[in-house]
Amino acid sequence: MKNTLVAYFSATGTTAVAAKKLAEAAGADLYEIKPAVPYTKEDLNWMNKKSRSSVEMNDKSSRPELADKSAAISSYDLILVGFPIWWYVAPTIINTFLESYDFAGKKIVLFATSGGSGFGKAVESLKGSCPGAEIAEGKILNRIPDAAELRKWVESL
Repeated sequence: MKNTLVAYFSATGTTAVAAKKLAEAAGADLYEIKPAVPYTKEDLNWMNKKSRSSVEMNDKSSRPELADKSAAISSYDLILVGFPIWWYVAPTIINTFLESYDFAGKKIVLFATSGGSGFGKAVESLKGSCPGAEIAEGKILNRIPDAAELRKWVESL
């Protein structure tokens, strides 16, 4: 199996559960993408057009600051990047993460959690943030498959 990293952003804990199960099943290392300023419940109120998440998602140039940049990306061949789907794309902090490292020559496969939508334009919206990398849509992990199924999926990548 390839040297694999599961990197994830989770605003409410849902994506964290999926990421931890995925990393364990795949025998992968785990890295949490954390914002320098954690999101509050009010920040995540998508019905409020002035909430932090709404403002960030309406500004495609928004790049929320990361709490750290300690992921050893150069050590990995395959990076599974997970996030909740926001407005049919990845939260802009995923762009920040991808722009903070050199992913050239790496394979990035996305996984996500969602309240009802698919990946939408997530791959398209992230491609420019990781030049030289291969980036692909992976799985929506609302219903987390058993470990054997997750392992089989990662081995197929």
